[in-house]
Amino acid sequence: MDYLSAIQLGFATALQWDNLLFCLVGVALGTVVGLLPGIGALSTISMLLPLTFYMEPTTAIIMLAGVFYGAQYGGSIASILLNIPGTATNAITCLDGYPLAKQGRAGVALAVTTLSSFVGGSFAILVLMLLGPLLAEVALAFGAPEYTAIMVFGLIAASTLSGGSMLKGLAMVVAGVALGSVGIDMNTGVQRFQFGMPELSDGLSIVALAMGLFGVAEILVNLMRSDGSPFKVHEVTLRSLIPTRKDVKESTMPTVRGTLIGTVLGVLPGTGATIASFMAYATEKRVSRTPGIFGKGAMAGIAAPEASNNAAVQSAFIPTLSLGIPGDAVMAVMLGALMIHGIAPGPGLVNQHPELFWGLIASFWIGNVILLVLNLPFIGLFVRILKIPYDALYVAMLFFICVGVFSIQNSVFDIFVVIAFGIVGVFMILGGYPAAPLLLGFILGPMIEENMRRALLISRGSFEVFVSTPVSATFIVLSVLTLIATAGLPLLRRGIRKATSDVTVENEG
Repeated sequence: MDYLSAIQLGFATALQWDNLLFCLVGVALGTVVGLLPGIGALSTISMLLPLTFYMEPTTAIIMLAGVFYGAQYGGSIASILLNIPGTATNAITCLDGYPLAKQGRAGVALAVTTLSSFVGGSFAILVLMLLGPLLAEVALAFGAPEYTAIMVFGLIAASTLSGGSMLKGLAMVVAGVALGSVGIDMNTGVQRFQFGMPELSDGLSIVALAMGLFGVAEILVNLMRSDGSPFKVHEVTLRSLIPTRKDVKESTMPTVRGTLIGTVLGVLPGTGATIASFMAYATEKRVSRTPGIFGKGAMAGIAAPEASNNAAVQSAFIPTLSLGIPGDAVMAVMLGALMIHGIAPGPGLVNQHPELFWGLIASFWIGNVILLVLNLPFIGLFVRILKIPYDALYVAMLFFICVGVFSIQNSVFDIFVVIAFGIVGVFMILGGYPAAPLLLGFILGPMIEENMRRALLISRGSFEVFVSTPVSATFIVLSVLTLIATAGLPLLRRGIRKATSDVTVENEG
């Protein structure tokens, strides 16, 4: 089947009234669950899975996929307005989105993230249509050494995600890696750092960790520092939603770079949208001529990660559908939904079920357009959340956080984890320790351990395996250079200032 016939089949399938209806239901529901902190796409898709038993396979997967990428749009709303990431992939958006909201520019920030998300998702869909089989083959060629090197580079970059001391950033990365090691050792089955608590057998919940550090901590700090009054924001009109030329200029190239990063990382199994958004933010901070504005309301700080996470979510379907390799937990649930209907994901999916594969891709285009139409007109309504008094707003947010965390595993223990990390997060904020590197260390730590041990088993304990291929060697070198540049540049600047001051003193003498 040629591309033109495949695309025609895809849109003919996606535009059937039942598929179109459930695409709308999926993206609308995804936006809502993304907006509500602590719920997220994973728990929602899991809860909807029994409902798909009575649907056609194509209809079911279109709806579940709509929830997944719709949650990325909704998650940015909570991140910008309340500094609470609706999903883990939107955690990095808090760093610059929330300051923009406090400056009275919440409407523009939401408009920029919506447009960036649309661009990122649309480009990834195009890549999925044109280069899916080729990119899947490339991803299949990546082995344990390559994944280890890429993730080590991600951890090094994570230490500079937030402003302030690099040592504090590295300390948070190490703390995140340590927290990620809690639970059962995948190789030996031995319990690690359980401390006699069976609830820790499966490790700490990433949702509980993210909600505690970013949600509860920020709520408590704001309550400590404020008098309970709402933000003073202007009425949001259609004109106020339109970005200025400066905003467009500052967000265009970050959107492009974030889209490319998200598309590439989304294809690689085991990376996903969260890592893509962090990497996009770190990249923008590196290439920026004014890195000091990040964390204070930089447009690049919201455009790049939002374009990246949406692109990653769309391109993550490439290894899932063509190889049967889920990139994350949500993709694993998607695989389960297909297998329930007797469909085996893999290289034969495109030929055996072309209406499902191309219908799903066409539904992505339709779903992204629906999200654009849904989000922009309601931005004014979302901004009005800022007018709600703190006392009412944050009590409601704490309630939704606890309900969302509890609903994932029906565990009261996770609620206590959220509270504990909320208290820890307060001390981190007061002490100037960034939470974003800790979160990325928590995500990447277990992946690095798994792939490193696998690579060492293959090489019989030789560390040369990590520089044995061009890809892994390149990322190892980049990691070393990043460390040298990050640690050396401040010392170089300090030396230049000292030398300049000595010369000045000599001249005055």
